[in-house]
Amino acid sequence: MDPVIVVGAGPVGLSLALALARLGVPSVVLDETPGQEETRPARTAVLRPDTAALVGRLGCAEALESAGTRWTAWRIMRRRRLVERVAFAPGTPDDAAGPAPASPVHLPQHALTRALRAALAREKLAEVVTGSRLADLEQDEHGISAHTRGPNGTWWRGSYLIGCDGPRSTVRKLLNIRFPGRTAVERHAVAALRCELPWPGEALLHRSPPRQGGGPGSEVSARPLADGLWRLDWLLPPGRELVTPDALVARIRDSLAGWSGVSPAEPGTGSTGTGPDGDGNRWHGPGRLVPPYELLDTGVHTVHHRLARRWRQGRAFLAGDAAHLLGALGTQGLDEGLRDAENLAWKLGLAWHHGASELLLDSYQAERRGAVAARLRAADQALPLLRDGRSVRWRTVLPGAARGRSTLLTDGHLGRGPLGAPPVYARTPLTPPAGAADGPLVETVPGAPVVDVAVTASDGSVVRLHDRLGQGLLVVLVAPGTTVWDRRHWQSAGLMPRLTSAVAALPMSAELLVTESYPGAAAHTVLLVRPDGHLVTALAGVRPEEMTACAEAVRGGAHGRGAGAARRAGSEGAPVRPAGTGGPAGIGGPAGPGTSGTSGAAPEIDRSDSPDAPDSSDVFRTSGASGASDGAERGGSGEGTTGADGATDAGGATGAGGATGARGAAEGRNGGAEGGGTTGSAGTAGAPSPVDPVGTSMLHSESD
Repeated sequence: MDPVIVVGAGPVGLSLALALARLGVPSVVLDETPGQEETRPARTAVLRPDTAALVGRLGCAEALESAGTRWTAWRIMRRRRLVERVAFAPGTPDDAAGPAPASPVHLPQHALTRALRAALAREKLAEVVTGSRLADLEQDEHGISAHTRGPNGTWWRGSYLIGCDGPRSTVRKLLNIRFPGRTAVERHAVAALRCELPWPGEALLHRSPPRQGGGPGSEVSARPLADGLWRLDWLLPPGRELVTPDALVARIRDSLAGWSGVSPAEPGTGSTGTGPDGDGNRWHGPGRLVPPYELLDTGVHTVHHRLARRWRQGRAFLAGDAAHLLGALGTQGLDEGLRDAENLAWKLGLAWHHGASELLLDSYQAERRGAVAARLRAADQALPLLRDGRSVRWRTVLPGAARGRSTLLTDGHLGRGPLGAPPVYARTPLTPPAGAADGPLVETVPGAPVVDVAVTASDGSVVRLHDRLGQGLLVVLVAPGTTVWDRRHWQSAGLMPRLTSAVAALPMSAELLVTESYPGAAAHTVLLVRPDGHLVTALAGVRPEEMTACAEAVRGGAHGRGAGAARRAGSEGAPVRPAGTGGPAGIGGPAGPGTSGTSGAAPEIDRSDSPDAPDSSDVFRTSGASGASDGAERGGSGEGTTGADGATDAGGATGAGGATGARGAAEGRNGGAEGGGTTGSAGTAGAPSPVDPVGTSMLHSESD
């Protein structure tokens, strides 16, 4: 089998290559850059517990501890009053069901990327090729070929290809996959600085701070980093006005002065302020001194919301920012990208080693696109209330919601609720057949992430359940009292011999683990857990036939047609070589411009710097006037936001200014249905343009 080609060497692409290497799958990472990460302290990542655990399993646990920080608490203030405070567990609790939640990990993105690169450099089955810019793709029934330009320009032959190449994804454009959505949903001014704040180790979201006007739309957050650094974010009003250095420094000074515990006399009162009151919830005195600080980095972060129409086309897949953009209300796009990598890696591992059904490969799009779509939908419904609450009724925000605005913001920032919680794949196509999963109820529903309980492995070691993810199916027996018995005794007693035999007979690799307890599970309950940590089912006792049926469902049913059976001799463990360079046939057979494929000639790539087609640099670029949008993707879709959307798209429909919505002809649907009406709405106010017309409407057009 040929290696897997990963296009893009950001955190998502590097994580995917590392996950594949741990499954024994060779990969080549095509990196357009020289391979040197720019140091940007203001560009940070907030990893939820599940994605931080994934990064740790991939060999970056030390970097998370040294370069990252775990907050001791999260607080929300409005004006001068503390609204909510969430305390975090001091570390990994012995009982995962403890009262305090685990803290996110906050670290600079360049530190994360460097740690992933270092881990990948130690892997023999992976190679990063810098200076390789993708130019063309060609597919056939046996594999996929990628042509690169640059110092290492050549043709590469792979079994599968994953586009992890960011918002301006070349892979997505070569595949003619549309990327509709909303532009500039939110804009933030960002600064990284070294200072002391009154809440060391605690993250803060301050709504309507008095020193910045106290209006309903003003908002500033402060999140601690390692080594005494802080990242501060200010929500900017709608528009595209420039954020000047003087204006940003004024924001920094206003915020720091408002939080300072030292205050001179209030004008006209004759009294001296003494800082916070007894409970630390209020301040006195608008004329505060600015505490000393060291400004290290600044920028403007623009949040876009977009969702690719398809995430798989033949042997090519999309992941990370190439497939979706989100980030409003504290949600983290990198979290979703890492979940993409974790979901796709084990499925490609099965496909590479044993062959895979189309159902298994299609399940990646069904599960991950559905999860991100739900996240975007929730953010789109919450935005009007949180940013303009006077014009929206509570009942329109979330189904049955009577929730405060601060609670919604906390959900997004801390990874809770519909805005941030890890996804539940309740309608996955990998669901076991009826009757095979009729087991006892536990607190984790099928498709949801499992709780990270302590488990005993076959060698007697006691580890966390999440530490064993990523390799194969996990079979977890709930057996109270096992820790007080010698392993030699309980491994040969009771259910264990029969369960061991049943696990060994499963149609995919599996590991047997034992736990003292699991939330809601009775003794002798058997849990089946997917490699990405989502529960397949819970069974009452040892039921070999049901276990086999569930394992068959997890791998998509019968083996795929020939993907594993056609493995060529000498492919395992061989070094990755570009196709056509004389390497062994198992890694890169001859391929070139004449190779037959399904994609044909590459379409012209739109590399506009328009905010409608953002690239990775957009997140730290001072915004100017909106330029021309990427008409190659959005023309005639009824989604355009400016009159610049007039380029003709791949479906032959024209752009803004009287577009007819003819894009539907290219995708087999009525153009009016896609555009939210009979005519395109680009450049005009009126009918909304949902991101996902196949299902429930999620996002409205920018004209709304």
